[in-house]
Amino acid sequence: MECITIDIETRSDRDIMKCGVYAYADSPYFDILLFSYSVDGGTVQVIDIANGEKIPDKILRAFADESIIKQAFNVNFERVCLSVYVQRNYPQYFRSYGSNEDTVGNYFNPAGWHCTMIHSRYLSLPSSLAEVGRVLKIQEQKMTEGKALIKFFCVPCKTEDNEPEFHNPVLYPSKWEMFKAYNKRDVEAEMEIDRKLVKYPVPDFVWEEFYIDQKINDRGIRIDLQLAQNAIALDEHIKAELSAEMCRLTGVENPNSVYQLLKWLEEQGYSSASLGKEEVAELLKTAEEPVRSVLALRQQLAKSSVKKYTAMTNMACSDDRARGTFSFYGASRTGRFSGRNIQLQNLPQNHISDLAGTREIIRSGDFELAEMLYDNIPDILSQLIRTALVPRDGYKFIVADFSSIEARVLAWLAGETWRMQAFARGDDIYCASASKMFGVPVVKHGINGHLRQKGKVAELACGYGGSIGAMKAMGGSAMGLSDKELKQIVTDWRAASPNIVKLWYAVDDTAMTAVVQKTTAQTHGIKFIYQNGILFIELPSKRRLAYIRPQIDVNRFGGDSLTYEGVGTTKKWERLETYGSKIVENIVQGIARDLLCHSMKTLSHCFIVAHVHDELIIEADKRMFVEAVCEQMAWVPDWAAGLLLRADGFDCEFYQKD
Repeated sequence: MECITIDIETRSDRDIMKCGVYAYADSPYFDILLFSYSVDGGTVQVIDIANGEKIPDKILRAFADESIIKQAFNVNFERVCLSVYVQRNYPQYFRSYGSNEDTVGNYFNPAGWHCTMIHSRYLSLPSSLAEVGRVLKIQEQKMTEGKALIKFFCVPCKTEDNEPEFHNPVLYPSKWEMFKAYNKRDVEAEMEIDRKLVKYPVPDFVWEEFYIDQKINDRGIRIDLQLAQNAIALDEHIKAELSAEMCRLTGVENPNSVYQLLKWLEEQGYSSASLGKEEVAELLKTAEEPVRSVLALRQQLAKSSVKKYTAMTNMACSDDRARGTFSFYGASRTGRFSGRNIQLQNLPQNHISDLAGTREIIRSGDFELAEMLYDNIPDILSQLIRTALVPRDGYKFIVADFSSIEARVLAWLAGETWRMQAFARGDDIYCASASKMFGVPVVKHGINGHLRQKGKVAELACGYGGSIGAMKAMGGSAMGLSDKELKQIVTDWRAASPNIVKLWYAVDDTAMTAVVQKTTAQTHGIKFIYQNGILFIELPSKRRLAYIRPQIDVNRFGGDSLTYEGVGTTKKWERLETYGSKIVENIVQGIARDLLCHSMKTLSHCFIVAHVHDELIIEADKRMFVEAVCEQMAWVPDWAAGLLLRADGFDCEFYQKD
């Protein structure tokens, strides 16, 4: 036995979409109903656990055998659920990995568990089994009846005493047989997908990165539930007060109704197409009372801070740790991680001067004191979200991140020497950029310091071919500059960075050459490989980015452009257009991602509990030094020789933005 392909059907009183698989399986009402499997591509067997059938001993033993590949679509679900199920029912077959200090949770070692979903993402295919099946045009398509059957057998029925009850399969034999067929079909579909993808294997080093990701998800990060729950309660209290005041000032029945509020504003002589953040800010510039007060109240009511706290409480397992917050290869075009539920990647920043004191007031539940001290409670709650993530008692967080990682990678890749020299000297890159653009020395808070902001906006907007629109999106509008002035800054930035501009055009030409000639081409150390209808871009790490069914089409400007099939902004599979600077963005972000994974491997002896963009969060012994972590993060892998990395960090008693 070398490989087992698996699919399971489960039940729980927890909503997996809100809480994730770890909290879902942590419930005492969790159970496995059906277990379908195939050994080495053989006939699929269905084990009807709900009706007393048992998983064979040889399969139970295989779960902890790292030499046997266990394979499923979104294998994290199967591994976590089977870990809990086997511990409860067959403890003699369960073997966790490491010690409790290493895992803070007991699950089968992720080594040996391969994921067909990750394989699909590695090739830039969709993330759902049904969608992958459709794109690959497999014969064994996922059964459409499954969604209704899952709701019927796996979700508890409503009862008068609110105790979870589930439909008994014995009472619904025809539906149950269809559910078994659905479970079997999923394994068949997974195996057919695997047969189509097998000629494009995921490299072993990427599976090793996946195992690290799984261990971080298994560890989870501790939630200060007292803070989170009091924040939710205070938010409800304040929102009720704000809504009541809105009703008093406007007379509208529902102050949360955009339609009713827009109508009221029109009656007051103020017209707007919506009540979005920017529109409200614009109205406030000229608003008089009572409109000004109403709009200010609207801004406070629009804060969605409580949603993050609710997500935290939903995901918290019985030991108060939220697990499964990261999605490996969440961004298929770069391979970067994405978030689940809590979404640590987009937490609000904190600028409160006395962060610890403010946090303690909210945590204590002293709502009266909070209202007396703070004018804008929703904003305070928003800024405290990060602080609800805490280490275990007796530990601290070490937070370390790469400094200007994308700018460093871009300069290294393009061979923009002056930029690399600026990084080597430890210069402020925004000042260095402004100095190069305008031909004068620029010092932060010093000589020509006013030009730094222009350098900053240009750096953020122009690296991947951005022009006026990107400048405005990155803060150019706030500088009060005209389109002509913004365009001149773009021109100055490009003139100061000629090698980066050359990189865009070289990548564009090389990618199209590879597609047109169906060959392998190379530029700037990056390989472009056309193979069986896929354009692969091989990064210095040897990891590949994939562009499915590429071809050359005519763009809206009448020129040639590269297009490919992928998941677009509509979340649908469609033909997408790309170009040199956009491909460069994917390459740079892909390399930045590889550097983060290299640091995760380098620091695998540490207790990494989370990562946010280019930042690592370590739950550390209080004797551990921040400097040692930053030094190890700055180690450059052999494939990135010449790249200048730097990491900065700090330690804290709760998560925060430094």
